[in-house]
Amino acid sequence: MPKLPVTIFTGFLGSGKTTLLASLLAAEREQRFAIVVNEFGEVSVDDLLLQRSPGAHGASVFKLTRGLIAYAGDDFTATMLAISDDARLFDHVLVETSGLAVPTAVLEALHSAALQERFIHDATLAIVDTPLLLAGLYEASGPQHDAPAGAAASEVFQQQLLCADVVVLNKIDRCTEDDLLHAEAAIRARASDVRFVELAWQARLDARLVLGLHLNEFRAPAPGAGMPASAGESIHGDGHAHSGLGAHEHGLLTHAHVHEEDPGWLSFVLRSQTAQAPDTLHQALCVITAHEPVLRVKGFAHVRDAAGHLLVQGVRSRIACTMEAAGPARQDNPHRHTHEHRTMAELVFIGYHLDRDMVVAQLSEHTGTAWY
Repeated sequence: MPKLPVTIFTGFLGSGKTTLLASLLAAEREQRFAIVVNEFGEVSVDDLLLQRSPGAHGASVFKLTRGLIAYAGDDFTATMLAISDDARLFDHVLVETSGLAVPTAVLEALHSAALQERFIHDATLAIVDTPLLLAGLYEASGPQHDAPAGAAASEVFQQQLLCADVVVLNKIDRCTEDDLLHAEAAIRARASDVRFVELAWQARLDARLVLGLHLNEFRAPAPGAGMPASAGESIHGDGHAHSGLGAHEHGLLTHAHVHEEDPGWLSFVLRSQTAQAPDTLHQALCVITAHEPVLRVKGFAHVRDAAGHLLVQGVRSRIACTMEAAGPARQDNPHRHTHEHRTMAELVFIGYHLDRDMVVAQLSEHTGTAWY
């Protein structure tokens, strides 16, 4: 049986990975995808958004719930083996890593004895929030609430780029041509081995630019470099070779450091049993993110006398609160989970040395409701 191709989507918190995946599902309705989703936080938002996206009927979503793939290697391998056992049901595997994960753990697993005979690594895509890149918020000395947060974010972002075959500049709809040129130059300066830089207009990607790229099949060294090229082996003259982990192998040396030596990244869930007023909650979150080192907030809130729920998505101080209509529960796939009946608010906060008690106090004060 042919190996299943695997495309990895990486990118820092709030870069738009889930939105791009959802648009890909909508555009490629004939493709049968297995999607592995990993989130940093106990309340999963991304898998629900994917399940409810147009075209999701042809996809099976597998959610990893025990922390970063960086730590949950056994869970990831077990999930991939389960997908392989049903390989006839799928055309392609998409892996969405947490915004705080460097995908070296996924790369290492794909090249392990357990998986390498069943899967082929097609490409790794790094999704970038272009306005934040241009604003210098991924620089170690960039404008952050505090310097340690900037340095930590910069390190994770940098390692994600170094693992990428393709960088996707996302959220570019208000960018000028000069902005895009500056953004590409910034990417090339950080990661010169990136093969392609693509543009995602209105959070959409042409599938031909991201699927079936075959960028990580065996690459032989150039003739004269110690091994002659044999039939069927491709050679690339740009130095971005992929034999095993190839040019990305250096990432494994920093993988443990990024995730194990920096305990400052915190995630917690705040809940409220009280219905929320959308405008009030939005303003409260704007105030909190302006003063606290919150890099990501996402979740759901119950709104009185409204069908469905309020979806909250925030990246730093950019907060969006939109009503999501309740949909019918899906029973067609055992891997799908539904969260349609919500009577409480659940918000995931992710930040660097974030003070939970402070956020609880401010959220309770500014919404006039009890949070815990």
